[in-house]
Amino acid sequence: MAYQKINAHIRPLGDSALVIQLGDGISLAVHEKVKNLCNLLEKEPFTGLIESVPSYNSLTIYYNPVAVFLSNTDKDSSSPYNKVSAIILSLLDKLGTSETSEQRLITIPVVYGGEFGPDLEYVANYHGLSVEDVIQIHSSNEYLVYMIGFAPGFPFMGGMDERIATPRKDSPRLAIVPGSVGIAGKQTGIYPLETPGGWQIIGRTPLDLFLPELSPPTLLQAGDRIRYVPITLEEYAVYKEMKQ
Repeated sequence: MAYQKINAHIRPLGDSALVIQLGDGISLAVHEKVKNLCNLLEKEPFTGLIESVPSYNSLTIYYNPVAVFLSNTDKDSSSPYNKVSAIILSLLDKLGTSETSEQRLITIPVVYGGEFGPDLEYVANYHGLSVEDVIQIHSSNEYLVYMIGFAPGFPFMGGMDERIATPRKDSPRLAIVPGSVGIAGKQTGIYPLETPGGWQIIGRTPLDLFLPELSPPTLLQAGDRIRYVPITLEEYAVYKEMKQ
């Protein structure tokens, strides 16, 4: 189902979800539409809504089809998918007048290089830069968290300076240490848990990104803005002690 007014397309995802595609690629303007639609759903939830999951350029809506069906006064004429699609279309009409949510700015302390950043020298050599140049470039940018995915709390961030954009590793590591800060193409991200991964690891943060005891259970959320701050090994140890 296409919605030409703002270049949106709605498609089903199984029998209890749908995807609203709001553009292509990694774009700040498209992502603002995604976040605004997500915010509208939070303010105006429909009966049967389970959750909405934003990504770079789309929003996935999960719903209970039975609850949606029972809430429909004209049950003979509309399937749960059509009902939810109609609700989404009405919200899309409000996107142009909706307010952009206030963004959080979060600083992430990072120890760069050494055993904490085994790929830092590779990234520097790949671009003909010094290690210090890579650290300075990476920590001077402000990044946008476009989506959380892959692993609980893993932030995919855009805003990478092309001078240090580096392809993923040819052979992924079997285990990445939690807190590892990586580069993959024009993205940067942080591994919240020990998982396999092919990103170029340039540093590590002492912060925990996956916080299962909280709601939501992640330190970062889509729409957050991030700045990396270089710290020493001694400062890293202090952060670790403060969490105990």
